Amino acid sequence: MAHETHHGEAGEHTKEGFIQLPAPTFWPIVMAFGITLMGAGLVTHWVVSLVGLMVGARGAIGWWGNVIPHEEHEEVPVDPVLRPAPILVEARSVVSLQPGEGKHRELVPAEIHPYSAGLWGGLAGGAAMAALACLYGLIAQHSIWYPVNLLAGTVIPNMGNASMEQLRQFNGLAFIAALVGHVGISIMVGIVYAVLLPMFPKYAPFWAGILMPLFWSGLVATVLNLINPVLNERISWPWFVACQLGFGLVGGFVIARSTSISTMQNWSLADRLFVEAPGMRGHGTGYEEDKK
Repeated sequence: MAHETHHGEAGEHTKEGFIQLPAPTFWPIVMAFGITLMGAGLVTHWVVSLVGLMVGARGAIGWWGNVIPHEEHEEVPVDPVLRPAPILVEARSVVSLQPGEGKHRELVPAEIHPYSAGLWGGLAGGAAMAALACLYGLIAQHSIWYPVNLLAGTVIPNMGNASMEQLRQFNGLAFIAALVGHVGISIMVGIVYAVLLPMFPKYAPFWAGILMPLFWSGLVATVLNLINPVLNERISWPWFVACQLGFGLVGGFVIARSTSISTMQNWSLADRLFVEAPGMRGHGTGYEEDKK
């Protein structure tokens, strides 16, 4: 028969030949029986409750005497063969990660694009959009000024009612209005792209190049149909969508290729306050990395 290894309880870790355990007592059972009789008397007869009260009180007094003023114990011998092995305590500690260390508790986005990237991305996307719009004017209307005058019609009411020949001709006021409006909107949309794209790190090309242009095209078509139906009918919406996609793809590419800046969520308090306090600074903070 193979030798069986027995392990004792943790309380047996003692050098004595015995351990102390609470002495056995039957008084808790007596007290519980008395309480049961007290409850039974509520549905039978008051005498049963009276007997239960007496029995329960006797059990409580007897139980009290087992622990007050000194708790009664009994000594249980311990077989040295069955003693458990001593517990070895290792003096190891757990090192907590700081926020941002090893991407611990980082919030999205962990890095952002500067506003200057949105500026240049908006200008690049606006240039691509303008080139596609002029290409449409040459192919469909044999004039690059047709899309320019249509764009100016959003701010100049008379342009929306102009004839096709007038829309094909150069108009200085319409050109200035279209240029200022197109550049301003392109820059604003580019800055919005720079802010939003870091929040979608896995699908940035899809959001910037496809989904956002389609959303913007649908919004413009709906609003323009309400405020200027005549101008809305003169716009070739397939070309409009193509121009928006060109803006999204080119602008999103320029912004995505720009240098990213770490957010301040990983910086220590001293770094955020720009305090030159070496004792307060953490190791490997984002501020120190940015300065490098």
